[in-house]
Amino acid sequence: MLHGPSSPDTSLFGRTPRCPERRSSVPVEGARRSSSCSLSCRCAAGRQGCRTIRHVYSQIASNKRRSVIFIALFFLIWLAIGALCGLLFKAVYHPQPSSGFAAAPPTHYGATPILVGIAICGVLAVFGIIYSLNAGAGLVLRVSGAQPADPGRYQQLHNLVEALAIGEGIPKPAVYVIDDPSPNAFATGVSPEKAAITFTTGLLAVMNREELEGVTSHEMSHIKNHDIRLLLVVGTMIGLAALLASILWRSAFFAGGGRGRGNQLVIVIFAAGALLAVVGFIFGPLIRLALSRRRESLADVSGVELTRNPAGLLSALKKLAQNDQPFKTMNHATAAMCIDDPLQHHDAWYHHLYDTHPPIEDRIAALEKLVAAQTV
Repeated sequence: MLHGPSSPDTSLFGRTPRCPERRSSVPVEGARRSSSCSLSCRCAAGRQGCRTIRHVYSQIASNKRRSVIFIALFFLIWLAIGALCGLLFKAVYHPQPSSGFAAAPPTHYGATPILVGIAICGVLAVFGIIYSLNAGAGLVLRVSGAQPADPGRYQQLHNLVEALAIGEGIPKPAVYVIDDPSPNAFATGVSPEKAAITFTTGLLAVMNREELEGVTSHEMSHIKNHDIRLLLVVGTMIGLAALLASILWRSAFFAGGGRGRGNQLVIVIFAAGALLAVVGFIFGPLIRLALSRRRESLADVSGVELTRNPAGLLSALKKLAQNDQPFKTMNHATAAMCIDDPLQHHDAWYHHLYDTHPPIEDRIAALEKLVAAQTV
């Protein structure tokens, strides 16, 4: 299943040592110093290589901060939905007098409906975050049809994941396999201590060991950079918004059935469902792609830094670019976690607004520049 063993110069171990004063997988070329490099040794790629590594780490830190901002913004959107629903309830819903009685005096709710709406949506948002942190990873694996990889049948795969985890300085993630001919892989979990990497049988069938090492290092970088937790939280909240919108729309058909009070309830319920649908199908995906697009490129570079071999991931991405088989168990909520977006094969320009990955051609071009830099 894993064919084409790596050559000695591309294996995970037995390479040039790391910089002694910096825990990085940048190899040491000699004892000479570079005037523009803060390291006491010279990077193999020279002055430009040192700048690239520093840029990668600064971008990872920047994206972590920006991700927290996006999640806080998403939480505020939920609170705004609650406030709008409460405001709509206050403006539309009025008790109707019973027949034969005088008209009821106007009701002055004050700010109570708005506060109640904010409280309800805030509780739902917090519930979504707690649920995603405790059960979101298991839900993703179940929905995807992932099964634990048998250590006997997939011994080489387990050994490869363990070796890369040691090199990255994190615990070995759980290893899962999906029976699907489409080549793909993704990582999920809430922390490096509770993470899992999943491979499709299609990917294991077409990748040799060097290419599989590149794919695994990419996913390992997502785990170390905590990308998986952020995507898991946002994805769960998007799914929750879409689910609640569907429930409210269905409830609207049973809340009416009459005049006056029934119609007022229908308006409020339908509007709440519409607002949640906007989050689930417009704002949510936009926030998710903002979290993941840059992270895919950073994970490529971080994975190469781990293996010190861009050729493996480069060859793997070229094979993934030629794939035309759909990933049957993936959907919009889980596609952002994959190394190759299974939903990215669109022709219309507006479809690309929701692509969670940069074009794979751009990722290949970036890795080709790294390969060219190594040969200089």
